[in-house]
Amino acid sequence: MSKFFKLAENKTTVRREVLAGITTFVSMAYIFFLNPQILGQAGIPEQAVFLAAIIVAIFGTLFMGIFANVPFALAPGIGMQAYFTYTIVFGFGFSWQQALAIVFLVGVVDIAITLTHGRRAIVKGIPTELKAAIGGGIGMFVTYIGLKNAGFINFLVDGNNVKTVNDEAYTGKTSGAIHSLLANGGVTPELTKFNEPSVLLALIGFVLLLVLVMRKVPGAFLITLVATTLIGIPMGVTNTQIQPGTSIGSAFHQLGDVFGQAFGAKGMGSLFSNWENTSMAIVTIFAMGLTGLFDAIGTLIGIGNQTGIFSKADTKAFEQEDGFNSKMDRALVVDTFTTALAGVVGTSNTTTFIESATGIAAGARTGLANVVTAIGFGLMVIFAPFVGIVPSAATSPLLILVGIMMMGEFKKISWENLEVAIPAFFTSVFMAFSYSISYGIAAGFIFFIVVKLALGKFKEVSPVLLIVSTFFLINFIMLAFM
Repeated sequence: MSKFFKLAENKTTVRREVLAGITTFVSMAYIFFLNPQILGQAGIPEQAVFLAAIIVAIFGTLFMGIFANVPFALAPGIGMQAYFTYTIVFGFGFSWQQALAIVFLVGVVDIAITLTHGRRAIVKGIPTELKAAIGGGIGMFVTYIGLKNAGFINFLVDGNNVKTVNDEAYTGKTSGAIHSLLANGGVTPELTKFNEPSVLLALIGFVLLLVLVMRKVPGAFLITLVATTLIGIPMGVTNTQIQPGTSIGSAFHQLGDVFGQAFGAKGMGSLFSNWENTSMAIVTIFAMGLTGLFDAIGTLIGIGNQTGIFSKADTKAFEQEDGFNSKMDRALVVDTFTTALAGVVGTSNTTTFIESATGIAAGARTGLANVVTAIGFGLMVIFAPFVGIVPSAATSPLLILVGIMMMGEFKKISWENLEVAIPAFFTSVFMAFSYSISYGIAAGFIFFIVVKLALGKFKEVSPVLLIVSTFFLINFIMLAFM
């Protein structure tokens, strides 16, 4: 074991790696309860999503530990969970089966890009500050979802601003139940009055999480999730009734109904059935792939270089060599293969989790820590029957704080320079307020080109950026005539 993971070479011990692996597991365990809540809204059975997330997390974390020998754990990313449900399914109208097919194709495309070293052209072709705006924008998006799910924000809709009700033109009257309502920019957000039990519980949970994180308490996210769920029992928010058919056996049965649906008639079979679906799918695949690529590289470089897991020689090999000799190269290979598996099993894109930093801070330096973390993920299966009792008031605080933490990317942007600030602003703001990561990327890319044209610096626009922006423009034109 010591020889395989090169413990002596990395100046670590078995004991240190085991303790660090446990630390990473405790820091990440909350994601398995959050994942079903977000993807369940898209229509996927929650218990199936719970197990699917565990399966891909075990696979990716073990693969990362054994193949790349680095202590970075993988699981479905929060930003991509939100993108899956709120943009692909709710926004673009794809079914959850089609969304899973898109996740699989994102993995396949990323595998091709990674194995052919095409990622180098993409990474070099997109300005650093736009990459930072994408990361920070996803943080805004995730925080906004958390605030809404917590009930902290209400929306005032004047009747004169309503455009459609149940997808039909609004004439001032409507009959029957209202399933959907579209209003123009006259909608006004307002802060809630904090007089509902669920809203108060979310506030209690957020304050508790804030205190634990600021005090650097290990497992702060998991502690908050459990504590808020328990506090919600006397408040009448947490439903303590375990529904019939929620055993571990039934969870695996649900997983059987979801596994492989990406390739069925409702998935890949209908994804490219017409030009509208095809164009939207292509744009979505690109946007998700691009986001996942930046997310993975950002986490690996940010934490790996800072802690010495990736040496300067390793980083140089990643940037210049054609083989897969560097740890970072191998880590990216693992990241892409795991996302492809996620689409097959039944969950959203995976990512290299920033929470891995907790285990690394505890001393993890090799893949042995990942083996321990993966064992912990496997033990999570026994909690499958309890997935449904965790209220959104318990998970919303986690979304809010994770989003805030992701906004740290904004510090890399020179906001005093309008040439940089304008495209960065539209990238980040459009992500949150249009409820779409891809639209944010599109806005940023397009305004970057507009700014460069205005300054007579069109030569600074890379071919990659130009091609991608053209696809985005075609997509917007098509949407205008739909």
